[in-house]
Amino acid sequence: MSTPTKKRELLRDKKNGKIAGICAGIANYFGWEVWLVRIVVVTSFIFGQGFTLILYIAAWFILDEKPKSATNDSHEPVELKTKVWQAGAPPHGAFREISGDYNDLESRLQSMETYVTSNAYKLDRELNRL
Repeated sequence: MSTPTKKRELLRDKKNGKIAGICAGIANYFGWEVWLVRIVVVTSFIFGQGFTLILYIAAWFILDEKPKSATNDSHEPVELKTKVWQAGAPPHGAFREISGDYNDLESRLQSMETYVTSNAYKLDRELNRL
């Protein structure tokens, strides 16, 4: 029997927010870090020609505020952060994990390039055309 999934709602989180709790609410909804959402929003404010400001103010009026009882003060399980960069580990550890992920992707890309440039790929493609 599977457990029912809790419906996520996009709500303003004024407790963890700086101005209106919009960034904190977006971060809670998508499971991202709040500081990352704030950096994206501030960058968008700078380069967005005012469009982001309009969206922010609209979200301030449209989104409901997160109720006080919806915090993790209850006995709900807390989601553990599994990635190094999520857990707030030192930058060296985060760099090592990201570098490992990048090296894995690089090796996969090299194997794909090797296959695409090989005679086996040309033969497979010709056989599929028949």
